[in-house]
Parts: sequence; C-alpha cells; structure tokens
Amino acid sequence: MNREAPDILSPEFAADPYPVYRVLRDDFPLLYHEATRSYLVSRYEDVERAFKDPVFSTDNYDWQLEPVHGRTILQMSGREHAVRRALVAPAFRGNALEESFRPVIERNSRELIEAFRGRGGADLVAEYATRFPVNVIADMLGLDRADHDRFHRWYTAIIGFLGNLSQDPEVAAAGLRTRDEFAAYLLPIIRERRENPGDDLLSALCAAEIDGTRMTDEDVKAFCSLLLTAGGETTDKAISSLVHNLLRHPEQLAEVRADPSLIAPAFAETLRYTPPVHMIMRQAAEDVEIGGGLVPKGATVTCLIGAAGRDERRYAEPDRFDIHRADLSAATAFSAAADHLAFALGRHFCVGALLAKAEVEVGVAHLLEALPDLSLAPGAEPRELGLFTRGLDALPVRFGPAAD
Repeated sequence: MNREAPDILSPEFAADPYPVYRVLRDDFPLLYHEATRSYLVSRYEDVERAFKDPVFSTDNYDWQLEPVHGRTILQMSGREHAVRRALVAPAFRGNALEESFRPVIERNSRELIEAFRGRGGADLVAEYATRFPVNVIADMLGLDRADHDRFHRWYTAIIGFLGNLSQDPEVAAAGLRTRDEFAAYLLPIIRERRENPGDDLLSALCAAEIDGTRMTDEDVKAFCSLLLTAGGETTDKAISSLVHNLLRHPEQLAEVRADPSLIAPAFAETLRYTPPVHMIMRQAAEDVEIGGGLVPKGATVTCLIGAAGRDERRYAEPDRFDIHRADLSAATAFSAAADHLAFALGRHFCVGALLAKAEVEVGVAHLLEALPDLSLAPGAEPRELGLFTRGLDALPVRFGPAAD
C-alpha cells in the first residue's frame, strides 16, 4: 500500500510533528515539497551529510536572511568565511567566555528570577526564557540596559519575519522595518566604539583583525543582528523546553537537582528530543544524490533536524527522553564533533554553541536553586508552536517559598 506523503504545513504537523517525521523517514526520505519549493531530507545520515558535504552550500541565505540581517557570516564560504569566523570565534570560547561573559549571564538570570521568585508562580517563557538570552547579548555588546525592551521587540519582529512562510504582508513589513531601525540604532554606536573602544563584545568585534582584514561596519551590524536572533531564539526555546522535559520526567528532575553537572547532558538530550531549530536549509551546488533520489543543481534542501533527532537508525528508543542516553555524548555535544544536529555540523557549526551552553547551565541551575518544589501549574498543558523554530507558547509553573 502506498502511503500519501505528509505535509509539513498541515494542521496535524503543527500540532505534533514527530509522527509525521516518522512517516517521512520511513517512506519519503527524499520528498519534493511544492509549497516551500524544496527537497525535504529527514534521516540522520542525510541531514548530517547535508551539513558536512560542501556540495550543499548556504547560498539560500541570500534570499532567506539577507533581506532582514544584511549579508552575514552564514552566507560566506572559502577564505572569506574562514577569516570572518576566525574574527568572531575567540569571543565565544574559553577564557573570554568564562571571564568576560559568565558574570553578565549570572547577573541577568538572577535579576529576572528575582522579579517572580516570591510569588509562588510564573510563566517561565514570558517572564524568563524569552528575555534572558536577549538581555545577555545586549549586555555583552555593551548596549544600554534601558533598551532591553526595544531589543526584545526587534528580536520578536525578526523571528516573525524568518518564520513567515505564509507571507503575511504585515509580518514581512515589520521585519524589514526592524532591519532599518536596528541599523539606524547600531551603526552610530559601532562608529563610536571604533573611536573609543571599551571591554565589551562590540568593541572586540570592531577591533578584531586577521592578516590585515577587519570587519566593516556593515559586517559588524549584520553579525550583531544575527547574534540577537540566532542566539536569542535558540537559547530561549531550549531553556523552556529543557525545564518542561524535566518537569514531565520527575525522576530525572530530581537527579538534576541533586547534581547540577547533569544540566549539560539534559541540554544535549533536549537538543535531540525537542530541538529549538527544526529545519535548516541548504542549496545544492550541483546535481547530487541523497536520500535515495536526485536533487538538481540550484535546488533548496530543507534539512529536518527535528526528524533526524528521532531517527531510530541512529538512536535507541528515540521517542524517550533520557539524560543518561548512551548514544549521545554530552562531552562533545557543544563542539563540531557533536552527535546531534541541533547546532548544524561542519564549517557552519554554530559559533555560539558554548555561549548557549553557559546560558542554559547558569539559567537552569538558578531556576532549580531559587524555585523549590517546582512543578507545572495545575491544569497547564504547554504547547509547542512553530515550524522552522519550535518551542513552548507558555510554561506556567508553581513553586514553594523562595529559598534564601
């Protein structure tokens, strides 16, 4: 019996994509999807290859990202990409991350929690997760803390633009308006930091130099725009999703409470089980065989990360959340040697992976420490929403008196 190909734009998929992903992996490992004019790949080995094999380029970002961010590092290849990546990467690893930015992460987390920890209840999406990473990035860049609400509004508009598959004209207009507002805000600050550098990330990006190459003002602005959204959106959804997964598995929550070093494995498992990014696109630089079929040169390939993470060809019992999973290494989960696909792989592996890890480790540790007896609010049924990126619409929780 021939099964009908499922549609990733259907109401059934929106409600729960994981059964649809299984049908795609089993019966349609390569499927042309008319509405998105792209080829869907869903098995782990095919998504992994699309991230690693240079025949799958990022030229698709010219129309996907450039209208709202400007030209970013994601669109670059060869030496241009290698140099730009080398210019920005040092700020996101090792001593720079620990010494310069962990105090910023700690302060922002505690400030947000302090606003609700005495109340006995909160929505951890609206009151914590959506604000925490955006506030951290703004502080890392050395931008005015009084502008946090403005960054949050810009971030929301850009995310709306990037996920606007239905081409809603108001959503598109808001995204393009945000691009112009963000440029008008940031470019004068960039010029000022070149003249009077400080010890913030924006000054470091302005001053970074390799073989005589420095980033232009436009390069710096585009990277900051990308950082605000890519760094905000993913960490935002990952934190609320991780906490929700633990609340649904109380025995694993108890283990993480008792041993905070388990937050990293819990994060890695969340990236596999309920990843914040479900789809990333690539473009075929030439005719290429993948998933048992042929993708023609110039065609867009939609890599279904959410499907690959549940592939039973790669993971045992993939529909079970397990922070002790033997086939997923937390030790390599935040490096280019990761054996999940949520940060992509290869030369475009997420440059902010260690920043995300630091934010999640600090944030979840603070939440568990400050909110005793944490549980879902009575009657709460958090829903996952989204297509390209996917996360909880709300996470209403209850907790005991604040522990001082």
